Amino acid sequence: MHQQNQTAVKEFLLLGLGNLHNFKTLFFIFFLVLYIATLIGNSLVIFLVVTCQSLHFPMYFFLGNLSLSEILFTTNIVPNMLRLVLLGGGTMSVTSCLIQLYLLGVPTVAQCLLLAAMSLDRYLAICHPLHYMSIMTFKLQLQIVTICWLLGFVMSFVIYIFLTRLQFCNSNVIPHFYCDIAPLLELSCSDTFTLSMITSVGSFTIVVSPCFFIIVTYISIFINILKIPTASGRQKTFSTCSSHLTIVCTYYGTLTTIYIVPSNDHSINANRGLSLLYTSVTPLVNPIIYSLRNQSMKRAIHTCVQDFRKWLRVLRYSRNI
Repeated sequence: MHQQNQTAVKEFLLLGLGNLHNFKTLFFIFFLVLYIATLIGNSLVIFLVVTCQSLHFPMYFFLGNLSLSEILFTTNIVPNMLRLVLLGGGTMSVTSCLIQLYLLGVPTVAQCLLLAAMSLDRYLAICHPLHYMSIMTFKLQLQIVTICWLLGFVMSFVIYIFLTRLQFCNSNVIPHFYCDIAPLLELSCSDTFTLSMITSVGSFTIVVSPCFFIIVTYISIFINILKIPTASGRQKTFSTCSSHLTIVCTYYGTLTTIYIVPSNDHSINANRGLSLLYTSVTPLVNPIIYSLRNQSMKRAIHTCVQDFRKWLRVLRYSRNI
């Protein structure tokens, strides 16, 4: 009987966003528009960073990788969430669920480390401007980005291996719209102590440590900004890191609330709402903030639009000939 129970669960039932009654279509359209806008916005950032010579600087190189991680992250979650919205819930095989969790972990780890790398870049640019270009070489940028992604793949793979060894023989209902580590541990009838410890240590290493590093670097940045004699100089210097600081606050605010704050402190519906913000809205914040608040990005967008118009005029002229 015990062996039968261990092999009983072949798939999980994801409840999605719950019973939306007559608002299914409205929610579906809203989140579909958000998803498309996220893809377009982050793809535009990557395109501009790659093609515009004026953006060939370390900060934008890291930003391009951050946008790539946002695309991978939201694409892993939102399409299936849209399916669950229309159906009012749905099933997912255990294997698919574990793969989704793995693909969720890779960009999450990479994002945390990339945000720390961007704070390091701002620290060097503001606190050590004379040595900035000699320190932050393209080789170092590649090494930092490679480490960010490699740690994402490795750490997520370690957790994935431990998850594949778990047996699920209790309820198969997940009151969420994607597979996350906490409900899987609750549904498992195996000993999850080792995996829980690995997850806790990994969360501290990947979430708390980069956050602490960012706080320390920005304290140093603010101290150096305050030493600037003129108000205009302080404002100009601070504007170079305000966009990154806004993204850090938004990202870590939602991430900490979902994964660090104990789950019994808020209801399931509140957790879903925060997860929606984290998976659907936050990935769109990155391109919006850098497009609206960064002058270099604005100029790059303007140049891109002008080049596109020139290309259209040349195309029309060639057709007329």
